[in-house]
Amino acid sequence: MPIKTPKDLTACRRLFLEPTHPRHRQYEALRAYFVEGRPSHAVARTFGYTPGSFRVFCHQFRRDPDPTFFASPRPGPRTQPKKTAARDVIIALRKQNYSVYDISTVLKERQLGLSPTAVGEVLKAEGFAPLPRRLDEERPHAPRPTREAVADVRAFSLAPRRFSTRCGGLLLFLPDLVSLDIDAVARAAALPGSDMIPPGHALRASLALKLWALERKSHVMTLAADEGLALFSGLNTTPKKSYLSEYSSRVVPARLDDLLAAWHAQVSGETLWTAASFNLDFHSVPDSGDHPTIERHYVSMRSRRQPSVLVFLAQDADGRSFCYSNADIRQGEEANEIFRFITFWRRTHGENPRHLVFDSKVTTYANLVRLDQEQIRFITLRRRSPALLKEIVNLPRSAWRTVELDVLTRKYRTPRVFEQRVPLAGGTFRQVFIQDLGHDEPTILLTNEHHTPLKKLITRYAQRMLIENALSDAVRFFHMDALSSTVGFKVDFDMALLVIASGLYRLFARRMRGYADAQARHIFRDLVDMSADVAIASDEVIVKLPRRAHLPILLASHLLDKPVKVPWWDNRPLRFVS
Repeated sequence: MPIKTPKDLTACRRLFLEPTHPRHRQYEALRAYFVEGRPSHAVARTFGYTPGSFRVFCHQFRRDPDPTFFASPRPGPRTQPKKTAARDVIIALRKQNYSVYDISTVLKERQLGLSPTAVGEVLKAEGFAPLPRRLDEERPHAPRPTREAVADVRAFSLAPRRFSTRCGGLLLFLPDLVSLDIDAVARAAALPGSDMIPPGHALRASLALKLWALERKSHVMTLAADEGLALFSGLNTTPKKSYLSEYSSRVVPARLDDLLAAWHAQVSGETLWTAASFNLDFHSVPDSGDHPTIERHYVSMRSRRQPSVLVFLAQDADGRSFCYSNADIRQGEEANEIFRFITFWRRTHGENPRHLVFDSKVTTYANLVRLDQEQIRFITLRRRSPALLKEIVNLPRSAWRTVELDVLTRKYRTPRVFEQRVPLAGGTFRQVFIQDLGHDEPTILLTNEHHTPLKKLITRYAQRMLIENALSDAVRFFHMDALSSTVGFKVDFDMALLVIASGLYRLFARRMRGYADAQARHIFRDLVDMSADVAIASDEVIVKLPRRAHLPILLASHLLDKPVKVPWWDNRPLRFVS
């Protein structure tokens, strides 16, 4: 048809000068560059390319031996052979109420492999609606995840049988739990319980996770089917993490004080604590949630303030185990926490603690006066204010004297000291400046022990590092900073379990030659972390421990010599063999 109007000519020119199809645009751009000789940047701007991409396009065109622009593409397949071959089978299986996953499995068995997505596309094309959710008994028979039994003491059985347990070393704590009557501890604390899981069984199930040092990433569900872990608690199976987490929320702070008091009453005959001196400290347990009641505290591990739970801990200096904990502390209450511990100790043991060692941030100067008035001896640090540092610098060399510490293993054994009496907050204390103790800055001790030799004061405060080491061990082994050992325990309940677990490890270690001062993680690694074969007979329970390098230490401790009757096993004796 002849073109008659200028408008038609313009439209036709636009078809060539402003191509819309990608292949046509490539052709016109290359023709302008190679035939018309236009600059590459001008061609790129005209046809909507970037200069760099157009140069790459030209490079590829030169290397293409047979470029095509307007050849018609080969027609593709109008059907999908795999779907077509499996169509009749898919329809037949759907009429038998098979899901897309079941159909895909059957097709793979028949060498007609189709994914569940492809099966769904075929069914949708044929007009089938998705299946409603079915009960397990309505599904085709196939292997499924096993469902563990619900923990119930009424289903606990000591019928004769044999099994292997991953937690064989955990049963080594049973003699101490029996002698300390852990059920009496649960009753005295009035811990919650039920007909299915009584208080003593719930406490043992929670304590087992601390003793076995399971990390949060290794949830209790990994050992839910372990018969040895359930046997330790006296249950048919270990309670699941949902129960354990919910159980900790039912234990109110008042019950935790009673729990610690009952624990003290039970271990009073074991001399677990000499009570000659205590190390006190705070520890911030980081929290990654956004609960409005969580306050911000300084977390030393991360050198910053962040949402965390502040915990107060007391450690017996000689026994090296924790004896008190409290995680129910709000901002502004930290300074008086030391008196809560004193009140607890007085109520539990009938007397005040005789000696306390703590950092400068534990309490205030006014409370130091109160401690002095109550005739409680203490050693603490004084903060290095600019005025005190200036006073230390201005002291003449003749004012200092050198003392020799009676610690052969210490590198810095001859510090220089200067002592004086200072009035603070209405009281008078003994203040000691110490240089050359291995620190860049001088150490300033403050105490109400006016007649104790200086070398003894310095050595005793240096031993405060025991609680720092114990906190480090608690973080790494008892997973103190995970807010629990394996489940979302409340922090206050988890800290109470930490006190009991650390005490049990210390009692256990005392029997093992060479392990009296070892940290819990070393004890666990060498002596506790082992599997075992358990044989439940009609009259006893026999635990066969594997032969390993440290087994002679267990044998020499005489822990395995005498059978122990376990009350929550109907007084069935427990006997260890190797």
